[in-house]
Amino acid sequence: MPTVVEESHLLRMPDDDYMNNVQLAFFRRRLLEEQSQVERRLREVRPAMATYERGGDELDQASYEEELRLQLRQADRETRLLANIGAALRRVETREFGYCEETGEPIGIARMLFRPTARLCLEAKQRQEQKEHHYAKVRR
Repeated sequence: MPTVVEESHLLRMPDDDYMNNVQLAFFRRRLLEEQSQVERRLREVRPAMATYERGGDELDQASYEEELRLQLRQADRETRLLANIGAALRRVETREFGYCEETGEPIGIARMLFRPTARLCLEAKQRQEQKEHHYAKVRR
């Protein structure tokens, strides 16, 4: 067995051996790498946001405020992603990783490779999005 498992190897594993130790170790390693990258990006963007300086003409001020708004949105997304990664790592530890929170069914290796923080199988996610779309239409 290779020490560094590749995605293609995971995809070839039998379905009846879903989320075995090799798969869980692969996703744990991937999540830890992603967590490290997100933390690094947050460390880079936070000081830039904190160095806000007033001055310059109105156009400069408006440009800077727009840039700050975009940085805040990015930092918010990164912070939420960090929380999702932490939750996924906890699911790896409890061996609940890769199973739909709604149905209990396997989410599938391909989907987990695409989105390792996924909590819902594709069908449950589609139902969730349809409900959200319906509620958004009702509120208009």
